Amino acid sequence: MTNQSTQDWNEVDNIIDDVAFRTEDAEEFKNLLDAKESKTDEGSIASMTSGQILKGIVVELTKDFVIVDVGLKSEGLIPTEEFTELDEIQLGSEIEVLLDQAENREGQIVLSREKARRMRQWEHIVNHCEEGSIVQGKVLRKVKGGLMVDIGMEAFLPGSQIDNKRIKNIDEYVGKSYDFKILKINIERKNIVVSRRELLEQERIVKKTELLENIEEGELRIGVVKNITDFGVFLDLDGIDGLLHITDMTWKRIKHPSEMVALGDEIEVAILSIDREKGRVALGLKQKEENPWEAVELKFPPGTKVKGKITSLVPYGAFIEIDEGVEGLIHVSEMSWLKTITDPSEVVKVGDEVEAIVLSIQKEEGKVSLGIKQNEQNPWEDVEENFPVGKEVEVEIQNLTNYGAFAELAPGVDGLIHISDLSWTKKVSHPSEALKKGDKVNAVVLSVDRESKKITLGVKQLTENPWESIENILPVGTKVKGKVVKITAFGAFVILDNDLEGLVHVTELSDEAFGKIEDIVAVGDEVEAKVVKVDPENKKIALSIKDYLAEQGKANKDEIVVKKKKKEEDE
Repeated sequence: MTNQSTQDWNEVDNIIDDVAFRTEDAEEFKNLLDAKESKTDEGSIASMTSGQILKGIVVELTKDFVIVDVGLKSEGLIPTEEFTELDEIQLGSEIEVLLDQAENREGQIVLSREKARRMRQWEHIVNHCEEGSIVQGKVLRKVKGGLMVDIGMEAFLPGSQIDNKRIKNIDEYVGKSYDFKILKINIERKNIVVSRRELLEQERIVKKTELLENIEEGELRIGVVKNITDFGVFLDLDGIDGLLHITDMTWKRIKHPSEMVALGDEIEVAILSIDREKGRVALGLKQKEENPWEAVELKFPPGTKVKGKITSLVPYGAFIEIDEGVEGLIHVSEMSWLKTITDPSEVVKVGDEVEAIVLSIQKEEGKVSLGIKQNEQNPWEDVEENFPVGKEVEVEIQNLTNYGAFAELAPGVDGLIHISDLSWTKKVSHPSEALKKGDKVNAVVLSVDRESKKITLGVKQLTENPWESIENILPVGTKVKGKVVKITAFGAFVILDNDLEGLVHVTELSDEAFGKIEDIVAVGDEVEAKVVKVDPENKKIALSIKDYLAEQGKANKDEIVVKKKKKEEDE
């Protein structure tokens, strides 16, 4: 309360006392009392409201409080932690404070320096800043969804607006100061949303434009790894992103870029190409070194024996490093003469030191074909001398297929007995009807193709082909015996001697009427028949049971006539 207001109230009190003793006019006395109760001035408590900013004088400093006189009935206390510049506060200093409470439970005035400062800052922002303005601020703490920033008052920085790159740890921003762009001001709620990312993006656009104008192919630039994919690495060249493709990372073979770099790494790369229109830059790392493939044809001509370490296995072979930055492939087909390799791990493993022979080089494609089976004698080299056509050999059945059986003639040398070469006479539907794996059989070499590594064998060729002399062996009219082995709708098949097969057509079964073939013969029956036709070219023999029976009936009748005539003559 000011001295002037105190004097005014003292004068009112004197008037009231004077009126009370010198007049009996109660109405006048009442009016004076009302005037005292309602009389206020600019500095009285009644004229103050919570949230109002006042000016005060620092009248005392203690360990915990700064005591300020704002001209009210008592001084106010402000905690010392509200003063970041406490050393600059002196007795008699004038400061702005906010009236937090006109009177607390202890009857004290509650003031706040911090709230006054924030209110002034809010007023400043509302009056001088707008959405899009740039302000400085310090990151205070992490909150749900982002960070709180002190820009004179607390503002919210969403997580998506913190940076323009992937954030590993949001805590690393706390305590640091940056420039921010005001995105939104909500006057009703007195809150502000800011962004750092938009400023970084604007800065990046400027840098990108400058960089695209100045960058040249062949230059070396420092880039920071910002993203790693299966096909390469994206680097931030301080304003523009460049792609370092996996094929341009090293002259060696790698499966994934992460084998060489990690997020955040700074690496020096060469500028390979620039698309200024699309803003794309292709980068290279291996181009900083001499290409080891330039002299590979001179250093490793076909036929050269090389040593190296197995670096990786793939389903179709093994890669071996034969020189710094130069790898060759040992295909599974070049791993063994003796057996078919389907998995390279059957022969080698990663880290093995092996010797190989250079088979071919495709320098432009970066390929070297190698072989390790070439370190041993090729069993096919002299196969024609060891297994000439016509030679009879003993072989072991290794494998059966639908079309024949594979047999081993020697380690690494197999021959095929085709299903058609198993028998002259039997109709074999599957080789398992005649052979099984592990059987040892005799066969004849039918053909040899060293280049294609193919040898054909035959079993039936061990015996004479009966069809070549079938007309002599079974001339038409020959009586034969056999067993019924199969019945079809058109007749019955009969196995004869020498495993020859004949057909009794349904019309050749009987002269008598019948319903079905099984009424005449059944599988397993022993029958007699007559050869009625021979077809050597198509390997067919036609038989007739009815002709045989008819001939047998005539023979029996003639025999009866002869016996009767002889009897008459004897009589």
